[in-house]
Amino acid sequence: MTTPVSTSQTEPQRNWKDYFTFNTDHKVIGIQYLVTSFIFYLIGGALAAAIRTELATPESDFVDPEVYNQLFTVHGTVMIFLWIVPAGAGLANYLIPLMIGAKDMAFPRLNAVAFWLIPVGGLLLMASFFIEAPQAGWTSYPPLSLTMGQVGEEIWILSVLILGTSSILGAINFLATIIKMRIPEMGWFDMPLFCWSMVATAIMVLLSTPVLAAALIMLSFDLLVGTSFFDPNGGGDPVVYQHMFWFYSHPAVYIMILPFFGVISDILPVHARKPIFGYRAIALSSLAISFLSLIVWAHHMFTTGTPAWLRIFFMATTMAVAIPTGIKVFGWCATIWGGKLRLNSAMLFGIGFVSSFVIGGLSGVMLASTPFDLHAHDTYFVVGHFHYVLFGGSVLGLFGAIYHWFPKMTGRYMNEFWGKVHFWLTLIGLNITFLPMHELGLEGMNRRIAIYDAEFQPLNVVATLGSYLLAVSTFPFMINVVWAIFKGQPASGNPWKALTLEWQTSSPPLIENFEEEPVLWCGPYDYGIDVPPEDQQSVQELLSEVKTDMGR
Repeated sequence: MTTPVSTSQTEPQRNWKDYFTFNTDHKVIGIQYLVTSFIFYLIGGALAAAIRTELATPESDFVDPEVYNQLFTVHGTVMIFLWIVPAGAGLANYLIPLMIGAKDMAFPRLNAVAFWLIPVGGLLLMASFFIEAPQAGWTSYPPLSLTMGQVGEEIWILSVLILGTSSILGAINFLATIIKMRIPEMGWFDMPLFCWSMVATAIMVLLSTPVLAAALIMLSFDLLVGTSFFDPNGGGDPVVYQHMFWFYSHPAVYIMILPFFGVISDILPVHARKPIFGYRAIALSSLAISFLSLIVWAHHMFTTGTPAWLRIFFMATTMAVAIPTGIKVFGWCATIWGGKLRLNSAMLFGIGFVSSFVIGGLSGVMLASTPFDLHAHDTYFVVGHFHYVLFGGSVLGLFGAIYHWFPKMTGRYMNEFWGKVHFWLTLIGLNITFLPMHELGLEGMNRRIAIYDAEFQPLNVVATLGSYLLAVSTFPFMINVVWAIFKGQPASGNPWKALTLEWQTSSPPLIENFEEEPVLWCGPYDYGIDVPPEDQQSVQELLSEVKTDMGR
C-alpha cells in the first residue's frame, strides 16, 4: 500500500505531435507501442479474414494457393511479432515505472530506439506484398524456405531480425528498471505481479531470441551465399534449424502470454475487492514458467525422428509447465471466489481470459502427450489450441488491461455499455471460430492448405462466420476508444480504489510521474497498515473505502 500522492500539479499538456516523434517519456512510448501494434492487429485480422474466406469452400476460389501461402505467412508473423509481443512491451513501458515509483525507464533513449524498430520492421514486412511476399509459413522451415522465393524470404528474415532486436533492447531496459529503480521501500515481494511477469518475460527474451537470430542469419547465408547449414543437398540438416527455431519460438508463446498473466493478476483483485490469493506462489510461478519454457522446445518435433528417450524427456517437461500455470489459475479462481465482483468490462475480459486460457491449456496438455501429438500434429487441432491460448488468452488479457488502465492513461473512463458489447462479441466470436478447429483436426484436416476435402466444409463455414463476428467485434472497441478520449467521463487519480502505486498519482500521470517520491508502507495486495502519523488520515480514508467495498 502506498500513501496517496498529491495531484495538485496541473495535468501535463501533450501535443499530438509528441506521439510521432523520438520521445523518451516512457508513457508516450508505451502509447506509441500500443497504437502501432493495434494498427498491425487490424492488418493481421484482415489477412485472417481473407484466409477464412478462402477456407469457406473446399476449392481455391477466393485467392490462388500461392497468395494463400503469402497470407498465412504474413498473418502469423504480424500477429506474433507486431501485435502481441509489442503490445505487451507497450503496457510494460507505460506501467513499470509507475508501479515501482520511478520517473522513467532506466535507458530512455534505448527505449525509444526499441519502439522505432517496430514500425521499421513492420513496414518492411508489409512492403513485401509489393515486391515478393514470403510464403514458407511463419516457421520458414528449410528446405521449403530455400525454394519458395529468395527475395520474399530475405525480406521476412530481415524484418524478424529487426523486430527481435527491438525485443532484446526492451528486455534489457525492463530488467534494469525493475532491478535498480524501485523506490527504497519496495522489496521484491512488494512489487505488483505484473512486474514479476515482466522479469520472467525479459529473461526468456534475452536467453532465447539470440538463438532465433543465429538461425535466421544462417538461413540467410544458405539463401544468399550458398552455404549448407540447413540445405540437405549440400549436407546440411534442416532439423537443426527446427531445434534453433523452436528454442525461441516455444518460449515465445510464454513471452506473449506471461505479461498478460501479470495483467490478470493485477486486475482481478481490484475488481473482486479481495487481495490476490497466493501472491508469492503466483510471483515465483512466473520464474518457474520462464525456466521450464526453455527446456520443452522439441515437443514441436515429435514427428521429426526424435529418439524415443528424448521424446519422453520433452513430454515430461512440457507437462510440468502445467504445474506453475495451474498455480496461477488456482490463485485467480480463489481470488474471485467469494469476492464482491464488479462485472465491468475489465473484469469481464479478465474472467474471459481465465476461462479461454484454461481451454487452450488443457488442449496443450493433450498435445504434450507424444502418442496423441503424433496423430494431431500439423492438423487444425493445433491451430485451435494455440489460438485459444494466444487470442483467448493474450488478446483478451490485453483488452482487459486497456479497459482497466485507460482511465490512468487518459484521465477518462471508457463507456461500459460498449465495452460489454465488445466483450460478448469477442468471446462468442472466438469460440465459434476456434472451437470447430479442434474437431476438424481430430477428423484429419491438415493446416496450411487452401484446398481440402469437401467433408470438412461445414465446420469451416462455421469457423469462417465466427471470424467475421470477431472482425465486427473490433468496431465497438475502436468507437469506444475515440469517444472516451474526447467525451468520456473524467476519472480521478484512483477510480478503482486500487492499492498499487500507479494509482497514487494523477490521471493521466504527471510528466515525471509523481509530484514527490512516493513511499511504500506495505505490500501491494496487503490490507494491513503501518504509516507515520502525518499520513494516517489520508491512507485510512482510502483503506476505509476499500474495506467498505469488500464488505468488511
